[in-house]
Amino acid sequence: MWRVFRKLGGQVVGVGSFFGAIGKRYKLFWMGSKAKTDGVGIFVAEEWIDSVVGVERHSERVLVLKMVLGDCLLNVFTVYALPSGKPDEEKKSFWNEVFHLVSCIPQNEVVVFAGDMNGHIGSSNVGYDETHGGFGFGSRNADGSRILEFADGLNLVICNTLLMKQKAKLVTYVAGPVKSTIDYIMVR
Repeated sequence: MWRVFRKLGGQVVGVGSFFGAIGKRYKLFWMGSKAKTDGVGIFVAEEWIDSVVGVERHSERVLVLKMVLGDCLLNVFTVYALPSGKPDEEKKSFWNEVFHLVSCIPQNEVVVFAGDMNGHIGSSNVGYDETHGGFGFGSRNADGSRILEFADGLNLVICNTLLMKQKAKLVTYVAGPVKSTIDYIMVR
């Protein structure tokens, strides 16, 4: 299934062949840690592979895929933010890194920023009405505030919050009785 695995520092990078039946195949671009505890990836349908003009693997938590669609350059970020048990300084460093990466993208290019952001932005959009559509889930925590500040500072809109949905369709994480939304899609 895989043609090549490369080691890059302490990380493993996948350069894969296609998955699936002919006509419905996908290619996976990914990067993960050697310990297999962290990693990010993007599947691209076979019909779009020729549109991929670049893949930037910044870490096992950040990958950027660049595609040309017509006359538009699309920058697709996939991220895996640090979970709640990690020190605040490490979290700040992560969000500063991705803020810098997104802020370097010219305004005439499209940004899609998606992944497991490990924070609860909540249902209230007070103070963030340009970023948060008002249809979130639960209450905001400190990591959710970081997400909102990030999105607001870069003029990103959190798509998950734009439309009213059933509670079950808002939840992206379940652990026993705990239900929350920690996966988000943002666009500019």
